[in-house]
Amino acid sequence: MAYRTSSIRLARVLTKQSQLTAHRSISMAALQPQNYSINNILCASRSSSLISNYNNNNTYCHSFSTKPEEEQPSDEAAAAQSPSSEDTEETTTNDASEEDKITKLETQIKDLKDQVLRSLAEQENVRSIAKRDVQNAKTFAITSFAKSLLDTSDNLSRALDAVPEELRHDHENQPVLANLYEGITMTEAGLNKAFNKNGLKKFGEKGEKFDPNIHEALFEYPDPEGEVGNIGQVMKVGFMLNERVVRPAEVGVVKAP
Repeated sequence: MAYRTSSIRLARVLTKQSQLTAHRSISMAALQPQNYSINNILCASRSSSLISNYNNNNTYCHSFSTKPEEEQPSDEAAAAQSPSSEDTEETTTNDASEEDKITKLETQIKDLKDQVLRSLAEQENVRSIAKRDVQNAKTFAITSFAKSLLDTSDNLSRALDAVPEELRHDHENQPVLANLYEGITMTEAGLNKAFNKNGLKKFGEKGEKFDPNIHEALFEYPDPEGEVGNIGQVMKVGFMLNERVVRPAEVGVVKAP
């Protein structure tokens, strides 16, 4: 590159000198055409030789140069490449509109995701409620049937309590009464067994701690032999179906004297 630059400078200097020499020779020839004709011819030949040498040197430098010649862009190409203010404004407007669209789409996606999650949660709640209802229906399907048999159980208990204790097993003197008592006892035992098999159990015995959730206190009375707050008398036993109270026990509670 340094060699090329120096050769180009030398060629430019020689060209200027040849031009000046040729101009001088022409002016001198115009003033003295006969005396300087030979000199004019020599100067012209020298200038032509210098120009040819410049062209040869320039060709020689181009042959050794490895840098490709850069083409200068034209005015139309530069104008086409440089964006105008209108194009810039339009690009900015397009970018803003695209950002608005993206924001709207993200909002819609968020809303749809929220709706889907709510729908799934609602479906799960409905499924759980339906499952619980089915289970309750299976567990407490016999509630109304059990309630209808509670009076029968109460009547059997009253019939047994009506027989005096000394006559309950007197098969010699009172065989009919003893056999009746035995039959009623077997009937009550079978009924209680059927109740227990289906989850229906009795509760409410003398001496239990009073619980207002499962017991119904009909009255209070002082009892020196009983503990305060316990059940002293049972008027009607209670029944519980699968840990749910079907009928509370009607009891009398011992109070402080």
